[in-house]
Amino acid sequence: MSEELLDQAMLFEVVENQLADNYPKQVTETLMRLRMKSHSREQAIELIACALAPEMIDVIEHQQDFNLERYVAHLALLPETPWLGDDA
Repeated sequence: MSEELLDQAMLFEVVENQLADNYPKQVTETLMRLRMKSHSREQAIELIACALAPEMIDVIEHQQDFNLERYVAHLALLPETPWLGDDA
């Protein structure tokens, strides 16, 4: 994955925009759920960005459509991130 195409700051900006727009609503719900589980706002945004990253890779690098259903499924799994292939 190219650092120029997909970086952490860009992911965080997209997450912040999704929160501001309340779309998808599951992003706001996930932020609230993670905050209730004692994650800082910054940690929660990082985790949400981890769920967003595979979708952005597909859109930017593979010219695929954004898969909202998969993104929402990843959000529901947070703070677990099994799609990363580790115990993060």
